[in-house]
This record gives sequence, structure tokens and C-alpha cells, in this order.
Amino acid sequence: MSTEPIARGSCHCGRARFEITGPISGFLHCHCATCRKINGTTHGSSAVVAAEHFHVTSDTGDLAAYESSPGKRRYFCASCGAHIYAAKDWAPDIVLLRMGTLDTPFDIRPERHIWVSHKPDWYDILDDLPQDAEQGQGE
Repeated sequence: MSTEPIARGSCHCGRARFEITGPISGFLHCHCATCRKINGTTHGSSAVVAAEHFHVTSDTGDLAAYESSPGKRRYFCASCGAHIYAAKDWAPDIVLLRMGTLDTPFDIRPERHIWVSHKPDWYDILDDLPQDAEQGQGE
């Protein structure tokens, strides 16, 4: 497999940067309370990347980690606070990429909404993607 990046991304201030050298899959919109709070909006948009294909290219001191639930760490830029990715102890071969951090145009579309039972009452989902009340097939 090629080591040339197929996508690049960064945080808001640009200090935390990464490259992806393999496929991105499993693009979901998660409406759980944790994703809403971490992202400060109605949902988190994440996709799966094999850990071997996810490479932080900036100084790792630019990243801070927060254990949001037992065994799940969320990585943020230490300067601007932008959420870059998450990692799970029970799935060490993958990272959960926050899709809003991609700088490279990428032709991937979301597959479904999960944890819709947690979405705010004031928010209506207006697309035709499948919706799972809880975790469903993703995250």
C-alpha cells in the first residue's frame, strides 16, 4: 500500500496536523450526549481510519487527550481545543476521525445517524439517511 497521503487535515489554528494514507470508511453522524457536548453542536461527524494509516505530522505536544469514557480518549489541539480524533482501548487498530478536520476535499458521504434518541428536541434531521435510536452499526 502506498504511503502517499490521500488526505490531510488540521485543527482550527493549524498547529495539530495529520495525514491519512489509507481508506476512510464508516462515516456517521452521532447524536449522543457526549458527541454533542464535545463538539458543541447537534452531532459529531466521524469516520473510521485504520490506525496504521493515520499519522500525526505536527509535534505531538500540540495534542492533548481526554478520557471521555473508560478506555476512550479524545484528542484535541492543545492550543485551539479543536477535536481531531478519538481512540478506543478495545479497538486499537482504528481511530475515529472527526470529519470536519479534513483539509483535503474527499469524496465520502455519511452513511447513517446513530444515537438519535439523544438528539435535542429542537433539532430535526432532514436527510434520508438511516437512523438508529442507539449505537446501531457504527461507532
